[in-house]
Amino acid sequence: MDTEKFSAGICPVARGALRTGDMWSMMILRDAALGITRFDDFRRSLGIAPNILTRRLGDLVKNGLLERRRYSERPPRDEYLLTACGRDFLPVLNALGQWGRTWFGEGALSELVEAGTGRVVEPAVVDRATGQPLAAMDLRVKLPG
Repeated sequence: MDTEKFSAGICPVARGALRTGDMWSMMILRDAALGITRFDDFRRSLGIAPNILTRRLGDLVKNGLLERRRYSERPPRDEYLLTACGRDFLPVLNALGQWGRTWFGEGALSELVEAGTGRVVEPAVVDRATGQPLAAMDLRVKLPG
């Protein structure tokens, strides 16, 4: 796939999917929302290979969804925290979870909860300028020409 073409293209779905679209990245973001911040804890929770986890964490940091913060100098250790961009992605994960439960069976979680606040993350689309909920998302793309 020619990801360069989509990364700065006109379609917001493509731009977002390129930054969050693989399963491991979404599971890392889910775990971060549940309060997991450290490499070994992500690895234990997900059963993910260290090389894949390293790449996905690096990509999520590069794309602005996670922030890397040093918590130990000796030995050097980092933790990974959700940024505002990452927290804004949580309603998408919640909606995906609701869709998965509806169409592919029940899961252990009934809702996605922010670890820091205990607030249930609702799948809502809001106008970023006003903060008001929108009635429906307009997914139409206006093509040039």
